[in-house]
Amino acid sequence: MYPGMTPIQRDVVKRHIGPFIFVFLTIMFLLLMQFLILYLDKIVGKGIPWNIILELIFSNLAYMVVLAVPMAVLIAALMAYGRFSELNELTALKAAGVNPLRMMVPTLFLSILMALALGWFSNYVLPNANYRARALFIDIRLKKPGFDLKPNVFYDGIKGYTFYVKHMSDGNDSLFDVTLFQDQTEKRDFAIIKAKTGYLKSEKDNQTLTLYLTDGYLLKYMSGEYSPDFNADRTAFKRYRISFDLSELAFSRSNPDRYSRDDRTMSAQAMMAVIDTLKAEMKRKRLAYNEQNSAVTPFLKTTVNEHTKPLIPLKNVNSNPKSQSARVAEVPAYKSRFVTLNHLPLAKEQQLTSELAVEKLRHKLLSYENMELNLQWREQRIEEYLVEVHKKISIPFGCIIFMLIGAPIGMLTRKGNIGYAALICAIIFTFYWTSLIEGEKLADRMIITPFTSMWAGNILLTIIGILLTIKIWRDHLLPRKSKK
Repeated sequence: MYPGMTPIQRDVVKRHIGPFIFVFLTIMFLLLMQFLILYLDKIVGKGIPWNIILELIFSNLAYMVVLAVPMAVLIAALMAYGRFSELNELTALKAAGVNPLRMMVPTLFLSILMALALGWFSNYVLPNANYRARALFIDIRLKKPGFDLKPNVFYDGIKGYTFYVKHMSDGNDSLFDVTLFQDQTEKRDFAIIKAKTGYLKSEKDNQTLTLYLTDGYLLKYMSGEYSPDFNADRTAFKRYRISFDLSELAFSRSNPDRYSRDDRTMSAQAMMAVIDTLKAEMKRKRLAYNEQNSAVTPFLKTTVNEHTKPLIPLKNVNSNPKSQSARVAEVPAYKSRFVTLNHLPLAKEQQLTSELAVEKLRHKLLSYENMELNLQWREQRIEEYLVEVHKKISIPFGCIIFMLIGAPIGMLTRKGNIGYAALICAIIFTFYWTSLIEGEKLADRMIITPFTSMWAGNILLTIIGILLTIKIWRDHLLPRKSKK
């Protein structure tokens, strides 16, 4: 508790506790239901142990806490101070000469503690929880425990087979218009199996899945893979059964440490270390590029030494009539707008020099573009990491902002019911989360800075909260001035 609190301040703090807990649990429940709706059908009934499913759910609760706490702080402030004003207790305090801002001091102090705790949670607990949740999702998808057939979608979860089903029953047991592609191996040929209906049944050992087909045919390509030129053996059947060994698809936990971490699974200190590494790499690449391209390539010297050795100046031509006639036949140099080319006596030398210069310039341009792309990729990675670093601070800091803005709004509206508070909270949080989400997208595209993307909404809401607080303070001073 805030030291030196008055009984009235203590009463205001107590009024926050009930709404905060209720709203926090309600939001957590809604977020959990959203998660279960999205993922429960993908993990339940797949042969995954229940303790693994519960671990996956609890790992995803971490990000829900980060979202729920600021919202609960705002609604609790709206309800507590709205109720305080609705019962005319605020009016009585003003009449007694007590500044209403004193009622906000303890809750602001507690919101600062809440922001620090949430910041620690976001920096240390959340990354590890996200990391474990992602590792579990990867294990589930790689092992493919169970069957995941969907209508009008190709499924290749079982090695050596590809399924295509047009219709399925609600229980996913009965299949209609089934097509099964059997891959070629050393022991069997490529084949296509089609049937009007089918039925899936899991055997008692939970390691074998049997597919029963009716009214269809098997098209086997004896010469290898499918091709219109190959001959195929077609066999019709009334009933056909094929079994699949699912032992390799059974779920097994892997070591999560073997997966690499990304910006969502790293602490702020780890991301800043990566940023420093990326900046150092960018500096080294710039220095290396400048060193390689600092000296001007002696085009003229290279051209004369390497490409014009057979060409002899006129004054050095010997008395050999063939060499003289060859030199006379040489085309004289053209007047060029490039000073270097005008120093060459022959057109052939000018052409060789210009071609070599263009080739080297193209090489330098390609090298420069590659360096720019490499640096741009690193700059974009730096921006993404900086966005996450600022996010770990800006969202917890929202607890202070929402207390600062929620307390004066509650005093001004004089409504302490949860419906009114939820309506105001929905408006504020729609703006707040929209600014964060869109700001993150713009920052990842390097349109705005990471600081602007994560703090623009906070700064605007802080200004609004300060203005509302000033209004509460001025309303307290006006009656006293009117008495004078």
